Amino acid sequence: MADGPWLVVGLGNAGERFSHNRHNVGYQVVDELAAGVGGKFSAHRSRAQVLEGRLPAVGGRPGPRIVLAKPAVFMNESGGPVAGLVGFFRIPVGQVLVVHDELDLPFGEVKLKQGGGEGGHNGLRSVSRSLGTRDYGRVRLGVGRPPGRMDPADYVLRDVGAKERPLWQLMVTEAADLVQETVTADKT
Repeated sequence: MADGPWLVVGLGNAGERFSHNRHNVGYQVVDELAAGVGGKFSAHRSRAQVLEGRLPAVGGRPGPRIVLAKPAVFMNESGGPVAGLVGFFRIPVGQVLVVHDELDLPFGEVKLKQGGGEGGHNGLRSVSRSLGTRDYGRVRLGVGRPPGRMDPADYVLRDVGAKERPLWQLMVTEAADLVQETVTADKT
């Protein structure tokens, strides 16, 4: 059972022009979690937007402590802010969950993974390099493969289409629920 807070990091690219991109689904999940925690994100010296709080109560007991974070940098530079937050809050790597887009999962699928490779994901590669380990948790959100011969980088930097939005929102909600279940299961 963990005594300290969990760090839940949503990967994405900082800036309004990226907010609806497939690549920013991690930010969207963290925003959904923030709605349940309450409060506002604020700038942290680690170069991230951070919200500290508790998840909703569980069985009459206060919910687990959580630090929600959105690195305020480009995706491929996410490792520095994540490592800074791990050090600042003294969070063991086993209590870190990184929420990110995943080309190798079908659109709308959500999977929890502990450790492993980065699968070509530059944001995960940066986090692994900065933490000095791959042994952190990941919540993988399927964005599917690009159509035809489209470059994967171009695909993930495109906004989600109108026809995809209902399933997209379901995926974001499912991922937020999975984060809560994971963190809460560790508390009990």
